[in-house]
Amino acid sequence: MALRTTAVLCNSMKKWAYNMAGFNKYGLMRDDCLYENEDVKEALRRLPDHVIDERNFRLVRAIQLSLQKSILPKEEWTKYEEDKLYLSPIVDQVKKERKEREEWEKNY
Repeated sequence: MALRTTAVLCNSMKKWAYNMAGFNKYGLMRDDCLYENEDVKEALRRLPDHVIDERNFRLVRAIQLSLQKSILPKEEWTKYEEDKLYLSPIVDQVKKERKEREEWEKNY
């Protein structure tokens, strides 16, 4: 019983933190907000064109809303349940490949 209550509370805290971050009010997803270092740029290069187009649309819309000092109507906000990590798995793979390459170059 306590474990179930803890899981519900943990999920509630995740949703609260997600909503407090504020990016969802502009229609952005978590992966849209990643800092674009070399690993993220390589992961973006590997994405299909339609995913890049969707991401660019969300970013341009968010910039426009920010300049207008407004947010989307609440029904258009990105919901916690609908937010999928489309870029993070690819970034993890790129980091793994980079570390493996650095290790190879160091040893051979």
